[in-house]
Amino acid sequence: MTSLRGYFHPKTATGASSLIPSPPWRYSGDLLTVEYRTDPARVRELLPEPLELADEDPGAVALIWADWQSCSASGEELLDPVRSQYKEAFVVVRCKYRGRTYSRCVHIWVDKDFAIARGLHQGYPKKLGSIHQTRPHPFGPAPRIEAGARFGATLAAADRRIAQAVVTLREPSRSNGFVNAHPMAHHRWLPSIEKGKGLALDELIESGAASFEGGQPWVGEAALELFEAPTEELARLEIREPIAAYYRQVGVVWDGGRLLESGTSGAE
Repeated sequence: MTSLRGYFHPKTATGASSLIPSPPWRYSGDLLTVEYRTDPARVRELLPEPLELADEDPGAVALIWADWQSCSASGEELLDPVRSQYKEAFVVVRCKYRGRTYSRCVHIWVDKDFAIARGLHQGYPKKLGSIHQTRPHPFGPAPRIEAGARFGATLAAADRRIAQAVVTLREPSRSNGFVNAHPMAHHRWLPSIEKGKGLALDELIESGAASFEGGQPWVGEAALELFEAPTEELARLEIREPIAAYYRQVGVVWDGGRLLESGTSGAE
């Protein structure tokens, strides 16, 4: 019998066509984070059971732009950049499960297919989008990482711009914000192939970085705008009060998660 190989589809005799390699997955990235407060009821409507609103600051939201290079353990993708470089923008809120506070990604857009495949595995609700952000550089007109530096960021999906921001750095910071500072509580969902049979996969999982390193965070202010679009609901998380904006370079390793419970979300 033929043995098919590959961590993810498509599986073949050699496994070379697999869309993603097996973990660990390693990331280097530049993050622009904009935190603000929205109506907690809009956060609550995105939390399936058994998740609840966080006890403290339940309406806090982080909209994060990330310019990534990623690779498998071998690092070979870094020498074939089309396989390693991608950008994403994602929305994080906080929630509570059995008394513990978690972060949760409720919307996310990426610009490469392999990033979508990793999201299916990790429980991130990834969609294709067009994501851009200003890159720092020590020479020429690009901003340096210093007080007064300004960075732009845009997000579009299905040909519509749905978010844009201008971040102005003020000073070094002790943190890169608080909304995305917890382990992630995500759901892995897959509908049954049979009509009316609900979900074939329904798992609440916890995951986070197996290891992390990062440069000096900077804090500042952001001018953030959200826009309506027929296929996106980011604008429902309306901006009621700005909190702060941050810039940081990070390195992360992801190497699996932990099952919290299964078959209880009530998702349709």
